[in-house]
Amino acid sequence: MFHPSHLVARLCLAAGMALVGVYVALSKPLVVALPVFLLAWLRFGIAAIAMLPWLKKPASEGPMSRRTQGLVFLESFLGNFLFSICMLYGVSMTTAVSAGVILAAIPATVALFSWLLLGERIGLRVWAAVACGVLGMGLLALSKQEHLAQSLPAPEADLASKNQLWGNLLVFGAVLCEAAYAVIGKKLTGSIGPKRISALINLWGLALMTPMGLYLALSFPFAGVHPGIWVLLVFYAMAASIGTVWLWMTGLRVVPAAQAGVYTVLLPIATALTGVLVLGETLGAMQLLAFGVALLGVLLATLS
Repeated sequence: MFHPSHLVARLCLAAGMALVGVYVALSKPLVVALPVFLLAWLRFGIAAIAMLPWLKKPASEGPMSRRTQGLVFLESFLGNFLFSICMLYGVSMTTAVSAGVILAAIPATVALFSWLLLGERIGLRVWAAVACGVLGMGLLALSKQEHLAQSLPAPEADLASKNQLWGNLLVFGAVLCEAAYAVIGKKLTGSIGPKRISALINLWGLALMTPMGLYLALSFPFAGVHPGIWVLLVFYAMAASIGTVWLWMTGLRVVPAAQAGVYTVLLPIATALTGVLVLGETLGAMQLLAFGVALLGVLLATLS
């Protein structure tokens, strides 16, 4: 079974988190062109075809216990199925910059989950990180309300504010799913290789999305979709279901989960930068302050 060096493992973690940030931002134009459940179903289907060779059990791996099988399903249900629904619906109603601020709460949320579910002790710095995350999201909400009040009439501003609030709440739901995914993933890497974990949880994701995805596919006008969207969809499927999962699980084979958390700082940075540089979003003074407070929370939660 392949065990990377410490340097390679850390590079894998960094690349994996940066890739997550990029595809989260680039999913915004995808949800404009395709319904969320159809988009997620196509993503899992494309990745399932690409990962067929990864499903075979290596000779070095033993049979999966019932507990491991349950963890694989839970990893997919939370980290693939619910995460995709929350994230895709969330980014369709808010901005990539806002999503980046909220995603910065992942390390502190992982620490809270470790405290609640695993009984691990957390110190004052982690509680300070949680406070930074809450403050960052509060500043983000204030910046959005101020911007909308200045740029739109009162009724439209109120509706847009409510939509963005729901979008931000859904992105935070994705944060909770990602935190659970990180805790479960560390347990799985002890008995299953990264490639097989990636293939198995993607297959479960495909099964869970098939009823709604197939229903929508039967009546969707595929001919009207721009060719560029299909290219972006293939990138999204390869990055979300294969690249990021394999990179993260490979890194976790060597790097402890607590240390791996530091690399999640690249996720919100990559999301916000992609929103600004690729999608043409703006980063105002209040948003920049919110982003800085959120990143301070990441550092407090992860740096030893």
